[in-house]
Amino acid sequence: MNLKEQMDLLSIKDVSTPRQTKNGTVVWQLPIKCGKDKFIEVASFKTGYVRNQNGGYTNYQLNKRCESEPEYYQLANGDYRKYTTRTCKLIPNEKDRLEYLIAYCLKNYYIKNANQVAEGSYVSKWYHEYELERQLTTRVISPKLHNLENKLATIERIASDRNKWNG
Repeated sequence: MNLKEQMDLLSIKDVSTPRQTKNGTVVWQLPIKCGKDKFIEVASFKTGYVRNQNGGYTNYQLNKRCESEPEYYQLANGDYRKYTTRTCKLIPNEKDRLEYLIAYCLKNYYIKNANQVAEGSYVSKWYHEYELERQLTTRVISPKLHNLENKLATIERIASDRNKWNG
């Protein structure tokens, strides 16, 4: 399944402004609300960063973190001290950034916040299993439940295929 099909399946929309597009930034809106009226937005920057875009003061990097190379500085008495910092691991390729964003969003927004999807297309795993069991005991499986089961299986398969981006 290619990236476009995955984004369509997850109802992820491109909401970039013309200026953002010109600068090489792509902003994606998920069908999951954060707060009362606002949907979760994530962005891919041509600099290699991926970020949460849910507010001016709360934007944060979604890139994996790694330790920097050790650096040294000299004290006044001639001794040296070594220190390291944590930095973001940049993703220079746009396709890789989108794959990382899909994997991150599946794990941290779709699966963890399954009950908050705005359209109601996704259901929690326990509710899905309950409804499936109920339908099987009555021996009638509705087309809607069958479609939800197929969609959930596809999402779980995509999530498991993204093991290289877990973190």
